[in-house]
Amino acid sequence: MSGRTSQTRGREAEDRACDFLVREGLVVLARNFRCRQGEIDLVLRDGATVVVAEIRYRADNAFGTPAETVDGRKQFRLIASARRFLQTHPALAAAPLRFDVVALAGPERRIEWIRDAFRA
Repeated sequence: MSGRTSQTRGREAEDRACDFLVREGLVVLARNFRCRQGEIDLVLRDGATVVVAEIRYRADNAFGTPAETVDGRKQFRLIASARRFLQTHPALAAAPLRFDVVALAGPERRIEWIRDAFRA
């Protein structure tokens, strides 16, 4: 694992999280949406709800769990990015919006899905 870059490991974690969410019945609307406000890893649909999913990976918890890294500053940026996404996709703007965190931990990349992790 040490031979791979952090960007490669992050992409692999994101792919695994995406596959997991699709198996759980969510539909991918966008990946890696970038705007001035920040980036959204995944935008999905869960029934009628639009889901903004932040993917976090940590090989170990020495500096906190992956979910703990989604702090107030990161939440603010995700909310601002979600607003921008909805402005560029007006057909989705009236749908309920939910912010999830998918945390992958350890070398086995154990998945913890935190639905409705925070509110806008």
